[in-house]
Amino acid sequence: MAAAAGKRTNWFAIWISIAVVAVLVVAAVAVVWINNSATSAGPAPDSGIVNADTGAISVGDGGDVVATYIDFMCPICNQFEQIYGQTLQDLVDDGSITLEYHPVAILDRYSQGTEFSTRAANALYCVAESAPEAVTPFVVSMYENQPAEGTAGLTNEQIIGIAAEAGAEDAAACITDRTYDRFVAAMTGDMPADENGSRGTPTVTVNGERIELTGDPQLDIVDRIG
Repeated sequence: MAAAAGKRTNWFAIWISIAVVAVLVVAAVAVVWINNSATSAGPAPDSGIVNADTGAISVGDGGDVVATYIDFMCPICNQFEQIYGQTLQDLVDDGSITLEYHPVAILDRYSQGTEFSTRAANALYCVAESAPEAVTPFVVSMYENQPAEGTAGLTNEQIIGIAAEAGAEDAAACITDRTYDRFVAAMTGDMPADENGSRGTPTVTVNGERIELTGDPQLDIVDRIG
């Protein structure tokens, strides 16, 4: 009897192993699908201020370039805007820098399935295409109306209203149709990673060099240019 018991098949362990393998297969398929989606960029916005290769939306024409990678659901991005926004605008206004907005979508999972991050990033491209002068006012207003993580985010109609108030009344159809969703996904996949290979927002580079933010615009930005 003892020998028979020793040969008893552990079906529980087998089913657990099968389940684990199934999960890994599904995860691998998902990764392949995501990677394929990210590399199929779709159409780029037809705008003189949008770089079709990098996704940068350029404001200003200064010799030094400050690039910001932002997700409109990201509360730290909003903090960055409050601390650094005026300094960046002043540097744009006096011709010191070109400010690049890179709208990305890494926080869709925090908007109850509405993909707010993607919709908001798409909207910024729509604004850049229809009314380039409205880009910065739109960014500022989107942060002023930022939804909390874990909520459904703003509706398309609300985003359209913000765009119209910023001066981009003609962006409505592009926002509703989510014209640049695939472009957003591709640019999100291409955003720079940190030394550990992780991607997060806000990410800021000055003349191509990724910087660690200290909360001091003078130290982080002003002292690095010119």
